[in-house]
Amino acid sequence: MEESDFNKLSRLCRISCTEEEKKNFLKSIEDVLAYVAQLQEVDTEGVPPCLTVLETLTNNLREDIPEEPLSRELFLANAPSQVGGLIRVPPVFKQQ
Repeated sequence: MEESDFNKLSRLCRISCTEEEKKNFLKSIEDVLAYVAQLQEVDTEGVPPCLTVLETLTNNLREDIPEEPLSRELFLANAPSQVGGLIRVPPVFKQQ
């Protein structure tokens, strides 16, 4: 990756970094691209694609057993703040 490419990318992403961070990032990208180039040299002729490395993976699901729900009082006892029997949460949007 060229420095001009990095500058364009950082401008598009609206991130800023120091010259040291830029140098480290460019070095890391060069290392990754060199590794990818090395992988391209491996002869994979006749090797079927591997869709997953965990072909024998299965989900171990527990039995779904209905239970009595917590009482409102017990549920609200775990809430850090409550108002009128409801859990109070910080506002997501601020009014202007």
